[in-house]
Amino acid sequence: MDNNQHIAPAFSSYQKLLVALLSLLQFTVILDFMVLSPLGDVLMKSLSISPSGFGLVVSSYAFSAGASGILAAGFADKFDRKKLLLFFYSGFILGTLFCALANSYHMLLAARVVTGLFGGVIGSISLAIVTDLFAINQRGRVMGFIQMAFAASQVMGIPIGIYLANLWGWHSSFLMIVILAIFIFVVILFKVKPIDGHLSIKSEKSAMLHFMHTLSNRSYLTAFTATALLSVGGFMLMPFGSAYLINNIKITAGQLPLVFMFTGIASIIIMPIIGKLSDRIDKFKLFTGGSVLAIIMIVIYTNLSATPLWEIVVINMILFMGIMSRMIPATTLTTSVPEMKDRGAFMSINSSLQQMAGGIAAVCAGLLVSQKTPSSPLEHYDILGIVVSVVIVLCIFFVYQVSQIVNKKVNQNYQVSEV
Repeated sequence: MDNNQHIAPAFSSYQKLLVALLSLLQFTVILDFMVLSPLGDVLMKSLSISPSGFGLVVSSYAFSAGASGILAAGFADKFDRKKLLLFFYSGFILGTLFCALANSYHMLLAARVVTGLFGGVIGSISLAIVTDLFAINQRGRVMGFIQMAFAASQVMGIPIGIYLANLWGWHSSFLMIVILAIFIFVVILFKVKPIDGHLSIKSEKSAMLHFMHTLSNRSYLTAFTATALLSVGGFMLMPFGSAYLINNIKITAGQLPLVFMFTGIASIIIMPIIGKLSDRIDKFKLFTGGSVLAIIMIVIYTNLSATPLWEIVVINMILFMGIMSRMIPATTLTTSVPEMKDRGAFMSINSSLQQMAGGIAAVCAGLLVSQKTPSSPLEHYDILGIVVSVVIVLCIFFVYQVSQIVNKKVNQNYQVSEV
């Protein structure tokens, strides 16, 4: 029996609290990364950063996040997930504070490394918690709400961040994240119960053996590859988003928050719908439909010249609709692959490879894109669109393989429960 035919259970009040907290937590982590894009034009000009240098600022977070994910993988299933989450979140808060205090390119680069070392593991721990505490036919809705953090960062976080940056300087955008993150940390500390059910499953493996066992599993490798390819597009296009909008499409700095805000509003509307669809219809078909829409819109977007504000807002809204229609079903499928005893290690490695692939993509994008002067149009951005489209097609193949693995696993579990 296909997993999409099973009845989707309702959330308990405690599960609703967890969804809200994990969504807010993801909001701060995503905003910390996302805010670099709209601040990119300001940072490149105020700190005299070249496109390749800014690509390195973005990728430094990704590479350090990837490294910490690998290092944490062997230990991820050895501790209460709540304690692990609070440990890495506290480090993320300190790293973001260092970003706020940076006053040079090299200080900002170092601060991004520190933030990545801690922030890069948070997403994987959150996904392990979701997989532990929610049934597979609840996870699409949970992923939909958690992914709303992405849209919320555009609707509220990024416009407010840009406003504060215009008012008090770009440092204030990071301070805003620090203040909100401290509040979330305290609520998780006192309201969330220990998440240690996985500790009751006996494992004789050492941390290194556990890591190697997880890394060598063929099904897991297929999921790792799909996730890595899924992240390439965002890391290639997003870092230069504000510079492209301002210098190529001729959107003014004052109009920039509106582009992000309306795009985010569209995402907030569509993501719960996609989450529900992901629990009711075939996840791979939904992913494929979103991928086709994303390719069409990426090709259009990366070949634009001067464009009216309303038109670029509509294009961005449709583009992100396609992107979110890929992210939610793909993430739901991938998190369903590992066994419970391997989830922490799997999520850490998965997040690590995702970040590393994104880091490589950001570096490549920075080398490919060029700009003659700080106010000149970006060159070769259209080539980025072609590269990303090819990667999306390749990703479809691997997500199909993941879908087959998950359906087989769910059907086996269902047959066992029937017996």
